[in-house]
Amino acid sequence: MSHQVRCINKHDRGDPHERIKNIGGISNGQAWKLAEDEAIQGIESGKWTFYVSVNGVSVDVIVASHGTRKYLKTRADGYPPNNLLNLPECP
Repeated sequence: MSHQVRCINKHDRGDPHERIKNIGGISNGQAWKLAEDEAIQGIESGKWTFYVSVNGVSVDVIVASHGTRKYLKTRADGYPPNNLLNLPECP
């Protein structure tokens, strides 16, 4: 099942890569929030897929890596910058 990511929380470490702490959204009228590591595990295991909606177009959230650190980002879609990092903060 695919879930729309509607909000994120960033770590407060001043990381230049703006690392994501949590992603969140609403499914079946219920708000949800997952830690980035849990979302990565869910994507890699095939349990979940996630997307963001940009200008009416769905863009997949994927797992990428920088060295040994895995993180979430959106597929390249021609809309800079990263759509995931531009989402509002989750409550």
